Amino acid sequence: MDYARYASFLPAGHLPDPPIDPVSTWWSWRGRTVHVARGPRPDAAIRVMVIHGGGGYSGALWPIAAVAAREGVEVLAPDMPLYGDTVEPDPGSVRYHDWLDLLADLVTFERARDPRPLVLFGASMGGMMAYETAARTGEVAHVVATCLLDPSDPDARRAAARIGAVGPIAPTLMKAVDPLCGRLPVPIRWLVDMNNMSLNPELTRLCATDPKGGGVRVPLGFLGSWLNFRHAQPETFRAAPVTLVHPDADRWTPPELSINFMNRIAGPTHLVLLDNCGHYPIEEPGLTQLTDALRAVRDDVLSGPVR
Repeated sequence: MDYARYASFLPAGHLPDPPIDPVSTWWSWRGRTVHVARGPRPDAAIRVMVIHGGGGYSGALWPIAAVAAREGVEVLAPDMPLYGDTVEPDPGSVRYHDWLDLLADLVTFERARDPRPLVLFGASMGGMMAYETAARTGEVAHVVATCLLDPSDPDARRAAARIGAVGPIAPTLMKAVDPLCGRLPVPIRWLVDMNNMSLNPELTRLCATDPKGGGVRVPLGFLGSWLNFRHAQPETFRAAPVTLVHPDADRWTPPELSINFMNRIAGPTHLVLLDNCGHYPIEEPGLTQLTDALRAVRDDVLSGPVR
């Protein structure tokens, strides 16, 4: 299984025993066949949807999903178009807004079929996707994010880009080239700094070369659509409480970038810095702190009003 390779990097004691193996399910959406990995738990009071970013997929994040599942929740993790096992009929057409539309529709679908509160846990770029989905749907009980990287912030663009100097001019540059070569597929690692995916060189190599994750080719137009996207304004965001669980030793997206965005959010927020953790948080004591934070979110959701 894909996730077993990633699970091998977690410290002993953090994975369920016996393991919680993902169950593959499929959801039809706008001509795509979307893969959703699930850890069914009908007796759980809440559910957590794990959302990957630009170098991941459900298999890569399943070890983190399993950490959440240990806290008595049901987990599900979709693969965005281009990634994982989702079937995308027209890869060159995929843009960032497609991912957001998919998530909004999936949340609405899941909430209609299952009334249990739904928490969104976004990793890396998935943090802003979780935030945006909560704003669009009003169906989310809580947003947990390892990162809140706002592409409208020049410093955030500089951090995300493989060549930092390109970050400030990237939106204009990518918008100009989109009509000519927006469908051109390029390795995602050429465009973003995946060398700092983890503090562990072997895990970084796995993330960067996995053909279902960091080894994927994405159309140039996808990057341009992300760089030019404007997310819901934080000054008016009250759709759900937001907990930022940012790795404090993140060499890719420094914590202050996410904290600056979080501090602008109008609704309730909480910050947990994961000590000694890189962008993909596997180190101690930060991984235990992440587990504690997820437990606190679970308890907060269960004690609050039903959403």
